[in-house]
Amino acid sequence: MKNPTKHLFFAAFCSLLFCTSCYKQALTENLSTPVVADGFVQYTIPKGAHYAHGNDYKPVDLTELRFIVRFDSSCVYQTTNPDNQGDINKLYGFADNGAMHQQFSARFGWRWSNGSLRLFAYTYNDSVRDSKELGAVSIGKEIHCSIKLTKGAYLFSAGETSVSMPRLSTTTTAKGYQLYPYFGGDETAPHEVRIWIKEEK
Repeated sequence: MKNPTKHLFFAAFCSLLFCTSCYKQALTENLSTPVVADGFVQYTIPKGAHYAHGNDYKPVDLTELRFIVRFDSSCVYQTTNPDNQGDINKLYGFADNGAMHQQFSARFGWRWSNGSLRLFAYTYNDSVRDSKELGAVSIGKEIHCSIKLTKGAYLFSAGETSVSMPRLSTTTTAKGYQLYPYFGGDETAPHEVRIWIKEEK
């Protein structure tokens, strides 16, 4: 008579091997290198994910971050819960004050709402979140953006529009790490989302 315990053990081992293989594949895909063309890095947020490919740790120590961003039609979306359409997705920026980004940080945010793509200044000061809308931008258009440290404030600029946000960090420069495109909010990306960013010196 065949040993049922041996067969059960073999089946469990095969299942574990299969699941481990799938996990490794998903992890590899999530860490894949983003596409670079004409100086622009294509950040891709897969369907069902929050984080973009190429979301690597990069320390920063700066007084100004300047970049060009371009959104394509994949950035037009509808959330599953209509109440989440007003959530601000994260675009690009930095953690500050030598702390975690949900304590001190400055970055641009964006969302698709009321038939247009809207940019925001988005900050954390001593774990208190704040945002201001910068206005609507066109799909496919290159927008020059910057976050500049001024006395006690961040100056956010997108195209011809600028807004000032308080800065409570005590470091003379922004000391922290790079913040990359992130979808959410409460929901993950409803489909693949692509954003092009080129840093300027």
